Amino acid sequence: MKQKTIAILGSTGSIGTQTLDVVSQFPERFSVFMLSANNSADLLIEQARRFHVPHVVICNPQKYARVKEALPGVQVHLGIDAACDLVQAPEVDVVVAAMVGFSGLKPTLSAIRAAKTLALANKETLVAAGPLVMGEVERCGARIYPVDSEHSAIFQCLEGAGDNPLHLIHLTASGGPFRTWSREQIALATKAEALKHPNWDMGAKITIDSATMMNKGFEVIEAKWLFHVPAEKIHVVVHPESIIHSMVEFADGAVIAQLGCPDMRLPISLAMAYPERLSLSGKRLDFSSLKNLTFFEPDRAKFPCLQLAFDAIGRGGNIPCAMNAANEAAVAAFLAGRIAFYDIPRTIMRVMDGVNFVADPSLDDIFATHHQAYHLAEQSFPTV
Repeated sequence: MKQKTIAILGSTGSIGTQTLDVVSQFPERFSVFMLSANNSADLLIEQARRFHVPHVVICNPQKYARVKEALPGVQVHLGIDAACDLVQAPEVDVVVAAMVGFSGLKPTLSAIRAAKTLALANKETLVAAGPLVMGEVERCGARIYPVDSEHSAIFQCLEGAGDNPLHLIHLTASGGPFRTWSREQIALATKAEALKHPNWDMGAKITIDSATMMNKGFEVIEAKWLFHVPAEKIHVVVHPESIIHSMVEFADGAVIAQLGCPDMRLPISLAMAYPERLSLSGKRLDFSSLKNLTFFEPDRAKFPCLQLAFDAIGRGGNIPCAMNAANEAAVAAFLAGRIAFYDIPRTIMRVMDGVNFVADPSLDDIFATHHQAYHLAEQSFPTV
């Protein structure tokens, strides 16, 4: 059995650290060629030592000297362009795209252009540039296996469908920490309250996206491109228990669902080892203890970011990219205490209406839109 060599973009984040946990359980199956991080130098150093990694990339130039000094014998590289080069190395079999935000687009595209197998966790790549990315996947012969639990579930359900086309995707959502709160309560939500996700352990940005349900809006856009379906065939349903990770309905009314404990290592390991399933440590479902599995429609008045995502799909062009950039800026401002919770969707709406529209954007247009939209959002925040 050939050992697979892994490159991890964003190794110090939630997905990156859980990817390395999978690697640690199966050292005979996986080795690590490259790790990258933006700011978390200490954790990057620790990971590189533990997994005997030959290449690391630190994107913050102020942290380069420290990482370089701490890792003699390791090739330490600076900046995103170095990561773009390393994911194309012939030694690399699988690239885990675990970076958070728009910054993940460039190295993800680099991996695709080298026809690598991509374990995709970076939502923003497909949100901002879905048509371009999927066009490159087809042109270059790359393979994408989704790491998001919902998209992994849809992928697994479709694997069992044969040649039967899907009728509807039921994309599940936990509802986040404010599922049972009133709109008035949500309006006063603090950073600490928004970061208390009931089911999943994620990084700060993704956790806030879950609280606003922007995360689910992103996943709708991802599903559209990954599974080649129009938005009207993607139905979001709130499922607070997070046991069913998504479902696919077919023409005869039959529904195939994928179930499991809320553990991101499951979709990570499947994406890395596909088509094999690895025997992971961890909690297993005990059906005798499952008392209730509940489902209901999301409240788009309380969570307007979800509707904004559907609006962005409908408007097309570079608007999803603008939406993503505005959200990145607004979430950062909320986490910094500069704006209130509902200022996040207000900012996104203003930017979507104010950005220069491009109907058929090139990659240069996507980068220009991101920078313009982020700047427009920043202009609306109180100065520090």
